[in-house]
Amino acid sequence: MTTPSYRPRPSVKDCCDHDGDLVAHARDTRFRRVLWTALAANAAMFTIELAASWMADSSALMADAVDFLGDSANYAVSLVALAAGSRWRSRVALAKGWTMAVYGVLVLAVCAWNVWRGAGPQPLTMAAIAVLALAVNVGVAFLLYAFRDGDANMRSVWLCSRNDAIGNAAVLLAAGGVFGTGTIWPDVGVAALLGTLALSAARTVIRSARTELLRGTPAPEGTIAAS
Repeated sequence: MTTPSYRPRPSVKDCCDHDGDLVAHARDTRFRRVLWTALAANAAMFTIELAASWMADSSALMADAVDFLGDSANYAVSLVALAAGSRWRSRVALAKGWTMAVYGVLVLAVCAWNVWRGAGPQPLTMAAIAVLALAVNVGVAFLLYAFRDGDANMRSVWLCSRNDAIGNAAVLLAAGGVFGTGTIWPDVGVAALLGTLALSAARTVIRSARTELLRGTPAPEGTIAAS
């Protein structure tokens, strides 16, 4: 009589692990769709805001335009990172963190250059473009809000979008300041704020990505505070 071969039944843990894989896959699929939407919106706004910054002679708008370009690159790189393993995602997030840091330094350099030039911006053009940019970034940040506690790659994208919305509101305030005072200082001040904000976010992303690379897994949710 042949003894039937023993086949172990799947444990509850195995089933749970499988469900976790499905949830992770669904999350990545949703994240990918949101990234494509964000990429298209940011690429369009880069073109619009860059042209407007030249028309208005505004360093704050120019800084925000460069930020839109950087975010477009971030979203594109994040789409590539979704197809890679967790360590590659952490490496991509680390690279994006350093990119944000370089951007912050460049913006501060532009501020110094514009102070030396002393050219005054056009507040009405600044305000109109800032409202449009704010609407775009609030929409993108809303779409990305659900992923703010994901891995370092997801957190870095969320931080970029959140900081952009804050920056757009600041540009709008700068337009009012330029209109009320007739000086360059509100415009330069906001540009300096955007640069500092980028450096702060870069520090958060770099620290989170380094933690993931050292541990070999995504850092626990909530361990990295938003800057």
